[in-house]
Amino acid sequence: MFTLIKNANLFTPKHLGKKDILFTQNKILKIEDEIDVQPLQQLFTVKIIDAKNNYVVPGFIDPHIHLLGGGGEGGFEKRTPEVQLSDLIKSGLTTVVGLLGTDGTTRHVTSLLAKARGLEKEGASTFMYTGNYDVPTPTITGNVKDDIILIDKIIGTAEIAISDSRSGQPTVQDLAKIIGDSRVGGLIGGKVGVTHFHTGPGKDYLSPLHEIIDQYELPASKIYATHINRSKSLMNDAIALGKKGAFIDITCDYDTAFGWVKYYVENDGQLSQLTLSTDGNGSLPTFDENGKLTGLEVAPTDTIIKTIQKVVEHNILSLEDALTLVTTNTSQALELESKGKIEKDYDADLLIINKDTFKLNEVFMKGRQMMSNGAVVVKGTFE
Repeated sequence: MFTLIKNANLFTPKHLGKKDILFTQNKILKIEDEIDVQPLQQLFTVKIIDAKNNYVVPGFIDPHIHLLGGGGEGGFEKRTPEVQLSDLIKSGLTTVVGLLGTDGTTRHVTSLLAKARGLEKEGASTFMYTGNYDVPTPTITGNVKDDIILIDKIIGTAEIAISDSRSGQPTVQDLAKIIGDSRVGGLIGGKVGVTHFHTGPGKDYLSPLHEIIDQYELPASKIYATHINRSKSLMNDAIALGKKGAFIDITCDYDTAFGWVKYYVENDGQLSQLTLSTDGNGSLPTFDENGKLTGLEVAPTDTIIKTIQKVVEHNILSLEDALTLVTTNTSQALELESKGKIEKDYDADLLIINKDTFKLNEVFMKGRQMMSNGAVVVKGTFE
């Protein structure tokens, strides 16, 4: 079956204005001012959707999501649940990169691989990182290099924790070894080979990563630091890291993430190096001054679209520039071919968003319609 979206106010994420888009399963076939499908209709079924008064944008890429859930701080009953396919659809997340967090004992890289493959079968595009907070970090084959080379879904290592009491307290040399092994794995396996760092609230901020860039023969682009919006001091350090060529990531929430984007822009942050993520289904623990757990929440998966909406409404960025933070910047950081753009021969991952309310109306994953008129029409196997 073919699908034609007519009268789209199209952002690729570059704003192209009113366009028609024709696609089939997986791939975008044509983008023109007006597409005549009458000859095609004589041979095939063509579904036509009028996108008048709507934005059509690329599907969002989430580079940091806990597909298996996270947590466990506070006891086994505090483990957060797994992500379901409908969570991704309702959030506009057409491509996701799964990872483990604090717990590498009762959650395993093999289980994450199975979850990623399951979601892919259900319709999403999925990738993953090997490892978790700890150093040495858990893998499937015995080391991160071999995991990246040999296992299809694995594109890098994460989330290695720094500046956090829950980390494995690695040395700079330990971190450099992981970055180097990940890079070599990527070179041999034809993948990005990036190392994605959890940044805690500790006083060292990102100093180990600066030291690695300054003193080791490792490309800055293979360093990708997240949770940089904990404080102004950490954000300032992240801005400096981005200027050296590393990629950095803001963890979205409902209330403050748009303000951190504003702070980043106003303090001369390199927009091309910045991405947004949800930390979806991860645990959000709070601790008192003595390190005692005082609360725990589950990170939602719909915070990217909320953040983009607020960034635009508050005139922090144009919609075109805001969309790059969850499309082209992320695909560049992770070297995801055919993702992050609405362009001929790219994967047909598209969102139709109401121009006035910024609510999702339609979601397509690899050309398959997953949401129609605001309702999820495809659900996971056990939903």
